[in-house]
Amino acid sequence: MNGRVALITGASSGIGRATAEAFAAKGTSVVVAARREEDLASLVTEIEARGGKATAVKTDVSATKDVEHMVAHAIETFGRLDYAVNNAGIEGRFAGITDLAEEDWDRVVNINLRGVFLCLKYEARAILNCGKGGAIVNVGSINSFLGFASGSAYVASKHGLIGLTTSVSAELAPHGIRVNLVCPGIIDTPMHHRARKLLGDEVYDTAVLPSIHLRRAGRPEEIAQSIVFLCSDEASYITGTTLTPDGGFTLTV
Repeated sequence: MNGRVALITGASSGIGRATAEAFAAKGTSVVVAARREEDLASLVTEIEARGGKATAVKTDVSATKDVEHMVAHAIETFGRLDYAVNNAGIEGRFAGITDLAEEDWDRVVNINLRGVFLCLKYEARAILNCGKGGAIVNVGSINSFLGFASGSAYVASKHGLIGLTTSVSAELAPHGIRVNLVCPGIIDTPMHHRARKLLGDEVYDTAVLPSIHLRRAGRPEEIAQSIVFLCSDEASYITGTTLTPDGGFTLTV
């Protein structure tokens, strides 16, 4: 992967940040995108301090112009695009279906599903134009399979990524571009901390943790390694599928 270029959305924290660091460690130049510019700047500084190459671009993935600019920035800076990781996402507001406001639904779906569609559209164009093939990984969730009360917007947006991924995989495979979906379980990220606070420590410790075979939350770098693997040549025969690094959670529920 040395000398190639990867674009990662939602790179300011959690899984996205760990993924950018994992790519950079393999000699891949990275383009990191998110809405929080200060966090992106610190990530670029850290990668460059280790001898890597990185550039940041402020991006709202639900905005077409932002996504188009993000991909153009990658090409202008590094001259090519080989890998893309569509990780940006939010949990939004949890509410029962009779109380969920339309604007709350729209905000979640616009970022988590429409945002991935927009990223795929412009990333695929760029990779195709480079003519060297590549790989794209979308980041879903165990809630791409499992629903939960009051989470309809989040769950629907993550379910949608399965159909989007398999369809785009079928389109791009003849051009040497593989597209896969990673569905992490409970991972030690800021989003996870917010969910734990909402549930309460007692519920988390007595109901959630015992459902994980490994009896712990995953680490962002563990998910990053799964993503990098799917982009690597070692995964050359894997496309249109879902990898679920969840510590065994979905085998219990």
